[in-house]
Amino acid sequence: MTLKELEAKLSSAGIENARGEASIMVQYFCGVAPSRIPLIGGEDLLSEALEDAAARRVAGEPFQYIIGEWGFMNETYEVTPDVLIPRPDTEILVEWAIKNVPQGGRVADLCTGSGCIAVSTLASRPDLTCDAVDKYPETLAVASRNARRNGVADRVTFLESDVLTDGALEGPFDAVLSNPPYVAADEYCALQREIYFEPEHALTDGADGLSFYRRILSVYPSRLKPGGAIVFEIGCGQAADVCAIASEHGMKTEIVKDYSGRDRVAVCTAEGRA
Repeated sequence: MTLKELEAKLSSAGIENARGEASIMVQYFCGVAPSRIPLIGGEDLLSEALEDAAARRVAGEPFQYIIGEWGFMNETYEVTPDVLIPRPDTEILVEWAIKNVPQGGRVADLCTGSGCIAVSTLASRPDLTCDAVDKYPETLAVASRNARRNGVADRVTFLESDVLTDGALEGPFDAVLSNPPYVAADEYCALQREIYFEPEHALTDGADGLSFYRRILSVYPSRLKPGGAIVFEIGCGQAADVCAIASEHGMKTEIVKDYSGRDRVAVCTAEGRA
């Protein structure tokens, strides 16, 4: 297979960035240096690994799982089908934490997944520590490797726990961070095909998409230090619901928009203690 043939195959499968993905696949699976990519368009690459990667991508498997890693903030993360692929949307939450958690603070990361929230926050804030929780041991194994890979393993503790049913982490925390499963069950059924390669439990609560917000906001306000915050990533159209849930627990909410102007992060603080 040549680079041009690979690009054509990906394009025919409806892959939007066929040229970019083909170039990266050739680098990963054939050991071609980036500087040589423009020179090898018609060269037969003779790689079974590349053929396999192309077949997986044409079948709809996410590009990130095929190459096995992905960039988020300034770090690179191992990604496997045991974890949600880190997305730029979540960087808004991490940017808030980097900017706003007090010096020497302690944070929690609930539903940590790949560990990208905890790890990238700590990587930019060497004064912070974090307790990170996930329900699944295979997910925590990936997160732990990502912490070591990015040099923060000595400042993060990973714990196996079900956020919806288990007791809360012992505080107090300066901030509780979370990108929980927030896709409603009826919306999950209508997502693009690549999404279904990712762990369903990391995307949807199987209900209205608000279960984790209700649980965390009922348990964690008492585990915050004075002036602390519970900070969520939220889905499209969820801002009003999250604000209402927070209000029921004596918290006020500021909504932070992403770079496309969409509501993306909810910052919940105790009334009169922001």
